Amino acid sequence: TCYRRPGTPGVGKTTLGKELASRSGLKYINVGDLAREGQLYDGYDEEYDCPILDEDRVVDELENQMSEGGVIVDYHGCDFFPERWFHIVFVLRADNSVLYKRLETRGYNEKKLKDNIQCEIFQVLYEEALASYKEEIVHQLPSNKPEDLEDNINQILKWIEQWIKDHSS
Repeated sequence: TCYRRPGTPGVGKTTLGKELASRSGLKYINVGDLAREGQLYDGYDEEYDCPILDEDRVVDELENQMSEGGVIVDYHGCDFFPERWFHIVFVLRADNSVLYKRLETRGYNEKKLKDNIQCEIFQVLYEEALASYKEEIVHQLPSNKPEDLEDNINQILKWIEQWIKDHSS
């Protein structure tokens, strides 16, 4: 089983992914960390002040781990991952005021702040997930307050449990 957590930066993907892995025993992969460790970049974006991900190299790097299953993948986008990799996709969403504070705390420049807030307003990553995967496997989860984290973990753990039951025969 493989799970994907897209969402705008600052919605809580990493916190949720790590906690979920710890409670479920599944493997957690943060694509940003993987890219940094393997230098899986294709240049640098001066405007956003960040490296440009080499998506083909990331897919190549992940292929073996993904084919084994049991993986939680944490990344803000999802349109370049093969559809066959995931059984379910959870898109985390946060209210703009909550998100703005989180991104401001990270020291995002004004353009990066504005673009990420707009991305959330227009549901860009949710729409991307719907366009990349079957609609029935894409789910939105709120991520505004600490209680949301616990609720989301419990909901996903129930889903994992059910998936295992349904596929263990």
